[in-house]
Amino acid sequence: MDNKELIRMALEAREQAYVPYSKYMVGAALLTKESKVYKGCNIENAAYTPTNCAERTAFFKAVSEGERNFEAIAVVGGYKGAPVDYAYPCGVCRQVMMEFCNPKSFRIITAISEEEYLEKTLEEILPHGFGPENL
Repeated sequence: MDNKELIRMALEAREQAYVPYSKYMVGAALLTKESKVYKGCNIENAAYTPTNCAERTAFFKAVSEGERNFEAIAVVGGYKGAPVDYAYPCGVCRQVMMEFCNPKSFRIITAISEEEYLEKTLEEILPHGFGPENL
């Protein structure tokens, strides 16, 4: 699957975001090594702490279905759904990625549109990450 198709799926997922407080909509599309895609959106909560990011929603859906081998994730975000800048995963999401992904090869694609995107590895956005191999 190419980056544009994965971004397109993240854009679709963003439309499902539940963001009555921040109005900041995020969508993610997580690609497994077997070419399956799990979409996620951010889901806010009035108590704030129970809020869940789009990336973790996608990971938790995939893991709950037995997936453990991931290749890439596309992330799109924007206020009221209009992206104006690249939306990178937060620290908690990066740590979840460390649990399941090879930091040297797992790709994170942040996009404004299908044509305007950046690609980095998990290691690039979480240098010296702490994962299962550290225990």
